[in-house]
Amino acid sequence: MSKKPLTVKCPTCKTDVIWNEASIHRPFCSDRCRLIDLGEWASENHKIAGESAFDEASSDLMDMYPKD
Repeated sequence: MSKKPLTVKCPTCKTDVIWNEASIHRPFCSDRCRLIDLGEWASENHKIAGESAFDEASSDLMDMYPKD
């Protein structure tokens, strides 16, 4: 009896992805889907629920120091 390989859905396009070491982009199906997801996080379309780590006062303090 052969074992059915573990599969997950690609978070971007929902394609089935076999979860093993040969799937180099896992959990994504491709580099394209991985980069689309990265872009969503970078543009803040994806966020982790909860309070912001920085409040307005912290932001003002950060503006006081020069950036390298």
